[in-house]
Amino acid sequence: MTDPVRLTQFAKRAGCAAKQPPGYLLSILPSLPLITDPNVLVGCATGDDAAVYRLSDELALVLTTDFFTPIVDDPYDFGAVAAANALSDVYAMGGKPLTALSLVGFPDAALPPEVLIEILRGASDKAAEAGIAIVGGHTIKSEEPIFGLAVVGTVAPGRVMANDKAQPGDVLILTKSLGLGIITTAAKNGADNLGAITAAIGVMTTLNRAAGEVIARIGAHALTDVTGFGLLGHLRNVTAASRVGARVCLDRVPVLAAAWQYARDGIVPGGTHANHRFLADWVTYAPDISKEEQLVLCDAQTSGGLLAAVAPDQAEHMLASLRAGGVLDAAIIGTIEPASAGRIAVVRSQRVDA
Repeated sequence: MTDPVRLTQFAKRAGCAAKQPPGYLLSILPSLPLITDPNVLVGCATGDDAAVYRLSDELALVLTTDFFTPIVDDPYDFGAVAAANALSDVYAMGGKPLTALSLVGFPDAALPPEVLIEILRGASDKAAEAGIAIVGGHTIKSEEPIFGLAVVGTVAPGRVMANDKAQPGDVLILTKSLGLGIITTAAKNGADNLGAITAAIGVMTTLNRAAGEVIARIGAHALTDVTGFGLLGHLRNVTAASRVGARVCLDRVPVLAAAWQYARDGIVPGGTHANHRFLADWVTYAPDISKEEQLVLCDAQTSGGLLAAVAPDQAEHMLASLRAGGVLDAAIIGTIEPASAGRIAVVRSQRVDA
């Protein structure tokens, strides 16, 4: 019997940690031509999760794509994680997925076709869980396995939840635990001594559908999802676009327990270190926040949770509704503050009134 394929051994960088770092992208975006079409409700100007294009006063399309190299070893799980990750962008705009196309790069000389079949099957099953079908796609030969989706969703133009309308006094709610990049790196390196990869896969394959539906129903001033730029990187995008600041309370942030240990052991992906370096110009940490704790807050997530800026009089209701809907890790982690645009303060603990 042959040993099972370990997909991560075919990837130099895994999952959303393979993304170009935020500083690199932010230096390029200003060179792009301005979008003048008035039907483009959300473009690339604010670093949001997806584009939104208005078709009528009642209907707009949400357009997004996301793909990466293997974050886990099992092909079926890789397909499911990649699909959940791509679908998340639609939920992060307040929308509902409509359909999707597969994006595939595959080293057919190194891996048998059965591996690709399992990747596609994992994605198809996850899309079906979201209530949609993957209706086609495109493949190329590549040295590393690459998989993701191009997703189309729908949203009412007046119900779009972009990342640029957070207001001072808003409460920040996060819906999934952090630590996914650190734990998957440990597993890739054969150093997952705590066996945390199973829990990490459970988080990554969980759709943001339930969380997105609750947030869309109750309403948020700003919404994003937490992926390759880490919690603080995506929060920086929200605060910079909204021209506000934020305060995050470390003790309130949900984190998979093994991530703390692995970070102390020095098991941290390169993408997380890149996030931390970029955010040094934006984030102020309290003196009692260690470097390892800072890295966890900057950890490059794959298929992470939603991060919502919610009016304070709605926050407890939203938190209770999320937990009632099965989003058990949802937590209030901080507040939006009237600080300089993009500035974030991280403290260990502080009361958050909602």
